[in-house]
Amino acid sequence: MNQKPNGSWGPPLSKVDLSLKTLFSGYLITIGLGLLMSFAQILLTHGMADGEYGLSVKDIVYSYYGNREGSKLEAKLQGSMKLFATEEVRADLVEWVRAGSPREKWDTEIAPKINENCVRCHSVVPGIPDYTTYEGMTSVTQIDEGATVPTLARVSHIHLFGIAFIFFFVCIIFSLTTGVKPGLKIAAIAAPYAFLVLDVFSWWATKYVPQAAYLTMIGGFGYSSASAFMILTSLWQMWFKNE
Repeated sequence: MNQKPNGSWGPPLSKVDLSLKTLFSGYLITIGLGLLMSFAQILLTHGMADGEYGLSVKDIVYSYYGNREGSKLEAKLQGSMKLFATEEVRADLVEWVRAGSPREKWDTEIAPKINENCVRCHSVVPGIPDYTTYEGMTSVTQIDEGATVPTLARVSHIHLFGIAFIFFFVCIIFSLTTGVKPGLKIAAIAAPYAFLVLDVFSWWATKYVPQAAYLTMIGGFGYSSASAFMILTSLWQMWFKNE
């Protein structure tokens, strides 16, 4: 494509047709809301890994490296699943796990509690353990070693394909902005991809080296900030800037 005198490959955003402004704005606003919802989802899942509200480095370590002082079930009951069972039920389950998960107590004591509190999700939702059987339950009573390699591979390829595709269209729209210094524009367009790769790489690194959890914080903050900058700048130029 030939570059226009205004520094972009097409017309400036303030001059595009009203129908395109509507299309671009609808997309950018929806993506912006999606980013906010993803942040809320992270707070309600990974952000509760240590049993406390708010995302911390410890949450990331527990999510990917694991809390190796106990079982995965214990970590979940004291973390992200804490709100889904009473304190009494959680204590009974932890006691059962620490006693070696005896089979003889499953049918009479443990299964009824699981059916009442857990199986609404842990029986029908793909990708999470099935708690309707003893074998499914004991799959999470071993030492918590965090995310498994198959889980990391599945989540990584979804994020790399899906989020990169989202960034592509945000960056195309942002490339039509004017008045942004060329170096800043190039950096803003490159940043989401660089931070996304860093973010996904850090999951694998944290699985083996807990200190790499800091890279996850940097990666997530980096691509969120770059995306917010491009979205807000593009919307402002479309509707409030006069050439």
